[in-house]
Amino acid sequence: MSAGFLHRYFLNNANKRLHKWMHYFDIYERHLERFRNNSPVMLEIGVFGGGSLQMWKEYLGPGCRIVGLDINPKCKQHEDEDIEIFIGSQDDPKVLDEILQKYPEIDIILDDGSHMMQHMIATFKLLYHKMPSNGCYIVEDTHTCYWPQYEGGLKADGSFMEFVKDKLDEINAFHSRGAMPVSDFTRTTDSISCYDSVVVFERRAQGERQAPITAPM
Repeated sequence: MSAGFLHRYFLNNANKRLHKWMHYFDIYERHLERFRNNSPVMLEIGVFGGGSLQMWKEYLGPGCRIVGLDINPKCKQHEDEDIEIFIGSQDDPKVLDEILQKYPEIDIILDDGSHMMQHMIATFKLLYHKMPSNGCYIVEDTHTCYWPQYEGGLKADGSFMEFVKDKLDEINAFHSRGAMPVSDFTRTTDSISCYDSVVVFERRAQGERQAPITAPM
């Protein structure tokens, strides 16, 4: 493990503005450690002060490519070596296609964008199935799923968290005895991890199911 690299980087940050909940760092490192020093491509939706783009560049190591997406044109100023920023809305298929044209294999996607329910769901639907087979898709600040000003609310229709709950059923579709069709999401998703304010989807082909019984001779 990287022994809390991200936490230390955050506390020692003296560069660009960087705003994160402290408990996020352990979650990031749990799921992203395998990408370090393996030249991954990462898309972060939501640039704002630009500090997290620099953090990811340092954490992921030489050869990585960091891509930012933000609706604010001023965020272009945060471009740097190995950091490219696109301007547009996260639910706009045109800008997402533009990113995919240049970076067809995005290993890590982190949605820290508008936190609006319709945007979070639309972005997931547009990007998740286009990720590599071992990709990692992270949605953070999902506490907004419970806030009306972000189109959320407890068990509210259209909430991203209700969307996630449906995906928990879909990942188990093989066991629904025909009640739910086995989808591409089912076949290509290994896990969904739900934390306080963060949801992580790990892509990996589901293997053949076996349930042998062993017993003493």
